[in-house]
Amino acid sequence: MSKGKVCLAYSGGLDTSVILAWLLEQGYEVIAFMANIGQEEDFEAARAKALAIGASKYVLVDVRKQFVEDVLFPAIEVNAIYENVYLLGTSLARPVIAQAQIQVAEQEGCFAVSHGCTGKGNDQVRFELSFYALKPDVVVIAPWRDPAFFERFAGRKDLLDYASEKNIPVAQTKAKPWSTDENMCHISFEAGILEDPDTTPPKDMWKLTVDPTDAPDVPEDFTVFFEKGKPVKLSYTDDGAAKEVTDPVELFLVANKLARRNGVGRIDIVENRFIGIKSRGCYETPGFTILRSAHIDLEGLTLDREVRAIRDTFVTPSYSKILYNGLYFTPEGEYVRSMIEPSQTTVNGQVRARLYKGSLQILGRSSSTEKLYDATESSMDELTGFQPQEASGFIAVQAIRIKKYGEAKREKNDPITL
Repeated sequence: MSKGKVCLAYSGGLDTSVILAWLLEQGYEVIAFMANIGQEEDFEAARAKALAIGASKYVLVDVRKQFVEDVLFPAIEVNAIYENVYLLGTSLARPVIAQAQIQVAEQEGCFAVSHGCTGKGNDQVRFELSFYALKPDVVVIAPWRDPAFFERFAGRKDLLDYASEKNIPVAQTKAKPWSTDENMCHISFEAGILEDPDTTPPKDMWKLTVDPTDAPDVPEDFTVFFEKGKPVKLSYTDDGAAKEVTDPVELFLVANKLARRNGVGRIDIVENRFIGIKSRGCYETPGFTILRSAHIDLEGLTLDREVRAIRDTFVTPSYSKILYNGLYFTPEGEYVRSMIEPSQTTVNGQVRARLYKGSLQILGRSSSTEKLYDATESSMDELTGFQPQEASGFIAVQAIRIKKYGEAKREKNDPITL
């Protein structure tokens, strides 16, 4: 007799394929849920594989439009980044996937949801906190925290052996045992040989981007247009023909294409996981990298200094930390997201940029609506705008506090040092 229906977040990879077979062994009926979030995946092959392993049903949900419009574009508006380097590609996808999985679980009458996240990673937190916000009474089955599972499968070798025993085809091999996670925004590589932070990733590991040394010898230019902080048009040249795209999903896919073929968007970092462990990860985030960089540049022209300072000091780091830690569906997550749009009302204009062998160069920016920048006022060659002598009073006022500091140091015979 079945123990009940479980909705498994199924990727078609090694871990979730083994978990699907294991859940069946435990007596559960399994609905294999998969989100089309822009990963390069043979969904028909994944469906056939899930059903062949024993899933009673395979459900594919296309969430690409929601991912781009509701998550990726706001993340670009807020210039999301974690620990100054990581562009949060995995984290960004989790709220969308979790929401779709809960919807499928409810539609299919599942009492529980399951995932393939490890017991040491961030994703278990991201998924499960989202599950509990979206469906507080849901039961979560986390095999990688169940002794019956992780004592049986102590490492990836055991998973590969089990997959072989059960005739489950997998892409990973003992020669290339790293774990990957892919969506429209990025792909991550972790585990295996990458657990040594001093091991250089092999050239054939990278999937999305051309190696910068193999990228074209001719620079490639493009222009991104923004309205209220959101990318609304991308113009570029393809095979000698001028093209432009405005549909949000297509725009993001074109940004990916341009960055990928020019080797832009790779990072290799050691980060601090929410759970308290340091982790080495290699990431490719091509399109998001160039759109975010263009957005940051346009803000220099169009965004008020103090608004930008408050946003950069509080909203961006708070949003990024909340997202990374899996707290998207929380009061604080909702509060911080509400602060993004008001900061972007003036971020209108276009940015011209160039891609070349792994690098991104900004060529220029303009705005027909925002007038915060005045070339005449900023000019070193003209005396229009405020008069130079007026700066004397500004400096004098600023110097009051500084003089007091200097006097105090002299009285104490405490030299000011570099």
